Amino acid sequence: MNTFCQINNHLHAEEISLESVAEEFGTPCYVYSKAALASAFRAYSDAFSSRDHLVCYAVKANSNIAILNLFARMGSGFDIVSGGELERVIKAGGEPSKIVFSGVGKKTDEIRAALDAGILCFNIESEAELDRIDEVARQSGKKANISFRVNPNVDAKTHPYISTGLRQNKFGIPYGDALRLYLKAAALPSLAVVGIDCHIGSQLTETSPFVEALEKILLLVDELEKNGILLSHIDVGGGLGIRYGDENPPEIGDYATALLKKLEARPQKILFEPGRFLVGNAGILLTRIEYLKHGEEKNFAIVDCAMNDLMRPALYDAYHEIIPVRQGARSGEIFEIVGPVCETGDFLGHARRLDVQSGDLLAILSAGAYGMSMSSNYNSRPRAAEILVDGNCAHLVRERETTAQSIALEKIPKENP
Repeated sequence: MNTFCQINNHLHAEEISLESVAEEFGTPCYVYSKAALASAFRAYSDAFSSRDHLVCYAVKANSNIAILNLFARMGSGFDIVSGGELERVIKAGGEPSKIVFSGVGKKTDEIRAALDAGILCFNIESEAELDRIDEVARQSGKKANISFRVNPNVDAKTHPYISTGLRQNKFGIPYGDALRLYLKAAALPSLAVVGIDCHIGSQLTETSPFVEALEKILLLVDELEKNGILLSHIDVGGGLGIRYGDENPPEIGDYATALLKKLEARPQKILFEPGRFLVGNAGILLTRIEYLKHGEEKNFAIVDCAMNDLMRPALYDAYHEIIPVRQGARSGEIFEIVGPVCETGDFLGHARRLDVQSGDLLAILSAGAYGMSMSSNYNSRPRAAEILVDGNCAHLVRERETTAQSIALEKIPKENP
């Protein structure tokens, strides 16, 4: 669903001109389309409607509580990786009984808080974590629902920084250790073994790695059943990619067909952990050109957003389409799109042909995932505002941070006497 479109040569989010958004809220700012968010969630959930299933949105992709609230009202579960994300989900109205807690480094206080909240399941990623959750559950007088995130050693064919299913990755337990650890967990009275989890990476553009990983997980499910361990759910993770430029990821229906074919004889509830697919193309980063600089070898469009606002290009050399909010008639010049941060790596896009002038607005597309959630205060830059557009209404869902707010927790110590 393309809810960012040109109307009379001006880029709009749903029914609202992005020029009016910039005028009201300033730049840089993230702008999300409620219609696009809802459409993506419905498409994902409807693709698996033939099965008992739960879509658990991966909060790390975009943790704004307005977005979490929208998904919660649509019946979503949530995949979290920290105690902070747990608090966000609960504040946004999410049901704790629909939360799965992933992540390799769960702290004791985070485990205790999740137990007290009554989450659906802990996805355990090491034997040491198994022992800690058992200890916390015993001390709390509670029973912890657990599954193991099993590493199937499948190549996700994606960027190495977001590949999570290979032997050399930090995530999950080794496939060969899974049966032993399941048997150990089943013998611990403070734990209830309820599921199995597998997530091999992010931004996958082929179905074959998903199918290969699922086939290995299902073999393990059968082996567990032979040993008297019956699971109530199978969590196949997330990772389905989106189109940033020239990628051609599978359609959600094709992805669902491939997985459901392998799962059709299974009685378990199926869980999913999509993140980027639900929010990536539902958001843009709106920025203004401060200066045009013509260098000896390259031309630079210096904008008011930077790598602290959108880390993906600097971190992954990721591509985002960048277009003028107001379309020009000329072919334009070739520019490097860069920010004001003191790093050569502070770029948003390389070699883009744009017909622009100083003061013009640019839209950095497909910025709804891993944009604001990865932003920082590097160079003491306050973080951007966030706007949620609903038809002809634009709602401020995160105020622009001030420098005073960003330094409020810092203290100058008193001199020693």
